[in-house]
Amino acid sequence: MQSKATTVDQYLAELPYERQEAMDKLRKVILKNLPKGFKEVMGYGMLGYSVPHSIYPAGYHCNPEQPLPFACLASQKNAISFYHMGVYADPKLFKWFTDEYAKAGVGKLDMGKSCIRFKKMENIPFKLIGELCSKITVEKWIEIYEKNLTGSRTGRKIK
Repeated sequence: MQSKATTVDQYLAELPYERQEAMDKLRKVILKNLPKGFKEVMGYGMLGYSVPHSIYPAGYHCNPEQPLPFACLASQKNAISFYHMGVYADPKLFKWFTDEYAKAGVGKLDMGKSCIRFKKMENIPFKLIGELCSKITVEKWIEIYEKNLTGSRTGRKIK
């Protein structure tokens, strides 16, 4: 269920009590470890971490009026979800993350393409999420993003 909150503070204030501590801690870990240039925003009904138009004027190819997304954090019905586009777009980063997660001893990884779900708040590997956030600079993310845009299976540039 997407939030209709328009600010980060409003989003956090609307969270169920049992999620507030974990979401606050995750948010702080993300903000502490994100390289300079990324900006915290509200997007898609969740907390977002994007490359602002001031750095990447083209914006997101699906909707150029929106900044280029990089990561999102959401409290959903059955889990806290952390979306990290880098683990989807960069196979080496995906391998590193899944290997490190296995070593973290916090249970089985519940992951979609870019979505990492945490059903038990006590099993969130905060340090590992922080390290993951630090792995890609804004410049590197733009490079990866643009490479993936032009590297589609058909070889056609995605507009």
